[in-house]
Amino acid sequence: MNEIRNIAIIAHVDHGKTTLVDKLLSMSGTFRENEEVAERVMDSNDIERERGITILAKTTAINYKGTRINILDTPGHADFGGEVERIMNMVDGVLLVVDAYEGTMPQTRFVLKKALEAGVTPIVVVNKVDKPSARVSEVVDEVLDLFIELGADEEQLEFPVLYASALNGTSSVDADISTQKETMDPILDAILEHIPAPKVELEGGLQFQPALLDYNDFVGRIGIGRVTRGTIKLNEMVSCVRRDGSIKQFRIAKLFGFLGLKRIEITEAKAGDIIGIAGLPDIEVGETVCTVGMEEALPLLRIDEPTLQMTFGTNSSPFVGREGKIVTARKIEERLFKETEKDVSLKIEPNDNESFLVSGRGELHLSILIENMRREGFELEVSKPRVIKKEIDGVMCEPYEELQIDLPDEYVGSVIEALGKREGTMENMVNHGGTVRLLYTIPSRGLIGFTTEFMTMTKGYGIMNHTYKEYRKMAGDTVGERKLGVLVSMENGKATAYALGGLEDRGIMFIEPGTDVYEGMIVGEHTADNDLAVNVVKGKNLTNTRSSSKDHTVVLKRPRIMSLEACLDYINSDELVEVTPQSFRLRKKILNTNERKKFDAKKMRN
Repeated sequence: MNEIRNIAIIAHVDHGKTTLVDKLLSMSGTFRENEEVAERVMDSNDIERERGITILAKTTAINYKGTRINILDTPGHADFGGEVERIMNMVDGVLLVVDAYEGTMPQTRFVLKKALEAGVTPIVVVNKVDKPSARVSEVVDEVLDLFIELGADEEQLEFPVLYASALNGTSSVDADISTQKETMDPILDAILEHIPAPKVELEGGLQFQPALLDYNDFVGRIGIGRVTRGTIKLNEMVSCVRRDGSIKQFRIAKLFGFLGLKRIEITEAKAGDIIGIAGLPDIEVGETVCTVGMEEALPLLRIDEPTLQMTFGTNSSPFVGREGKIVTARKIEERLFKETEKDVSLKIEPNDNESFLVSGRGELHLSILIENMRREGFELEVSKPRVIKKEIDGVMCEPYEELQIDLPDEYVGSVIEALGKREGTMENMVNHGGTVRLLYTIPSRGLIGFTTEFMTMTKGYGIMNHTYKEYRKMAGDTVGERKLGVLVSMENGKATAYALGGLEDRGIMFIEPGTDVYEGMIVGEHTADNDLAVNVVKGKNLTNTRSSSKDHTVVLKRPRIMSLEACLDYINSDELVEVTPQSFRLRKKILNTNERKKFDAKKMRN
């Protein structure tokens, strides 16, 4: 099998690229007939399966008509965009998957821009053509407009278009839905016909550059990339040209190839192959592995700088150790540094008070790390996400994002008003008969805490997507802070229905009767803009005289249930989220009510 094709599948979140990879794998005869295969097999992590998103790029390969097709399923979310950019150095073509109804979205633009800049050959797959709401020809026009807008050259504009329903396993070369057949051959044939074989040199000294990292406990860090020149063999001594230009020699301890869902051990790989290597414990993305004595570095790959930062600390609440097994700073530090072994966009720095500064590409990036740690039995407390500022030419700057919102026209007014308060600038507004698409440029800070407010404002009908744009001059100081105050418990104990019933007119509760609370824990949202200390454990005074009015059972409104992202969005800079395997609790940094009042009064005076 000498023929090779290397392609990446790129798309906006939820346009069906992982489902398409599933069908390409299962319909190409890559799996044995009796092999059990789960849905969305490429999403191997529990969180990926639950949320239906791809978090880390996955490598797989299929054999089709005597050709090995290496496929990289890339993340569609902008928080993981750094991976998309690096993957473009490993492939010669991309399958751009676009939803037949939604059309081009912010992340479609983002991933396509990376592909066109890398000069790879595109194939467009219009997916979900079986949807009753599909608008296939308009979507193809939108894609063409996007290619032109992003400066595609003439060759790239001659892209072939295929039509598919990945969920049903059907595809065709014709927009007419009646031509759909239960096969993925049209897509696979298009790959063989249009995507060029790797432009590599089989002869000469070895050159291999890792674009992705993986890690396992047996062999340590694994560098995944494409061999661009020569041949690499197991147990061979090689040189690694480091990012700083220094050279380190090491032995290739393991070589991995990919087929179907399996990472298979191999003894040799040649130019054009996508492989994983192990043997250098601290191998980094963008370094070049070469033949000893023939050290020639490839251009360094750019690693996206983090834009958001949070503090992860040991749980300091009175409930520490109740629900989680792992609570020490040493274990938290160990786990965070282990994550950096395979995630190059994550930066960890020790902070004071048994805490760590964790910097990442966005809220989703960091919240997935917290969720993974929680499921592993960790207890920790995390701060409000804050943007990483930079000084550029003597001016303090912060990251800005491009925001696209689709919503029913009746909610447009309130959303425009809310974005105005968050320093958003409207770039465009398009009406699609009943729904409106808004395009904004907004500080990343302005989006912190906006998701929950947006879903409430649009009653769940709005869709928002955003992607990092650039660093610009800092916006106003109050952007990103919550306007309303909170109700804070002033006692320890169990919340009672009687106490909560008496507080309902003061705000919205986050807890229900019987919930364990402690002093300084946030139990609800105040209707005013100041914080209010409340007693939620107070019971009804019992007397031996019957009341003249018959006692009524207290009927309470349902509390607001907060997810992890909602909690991170919600808190202000003087608050924390306590995260355990069973609960998320909001709390003040200063738990003691009197101390907190003194601190707030002092802050007001200053």
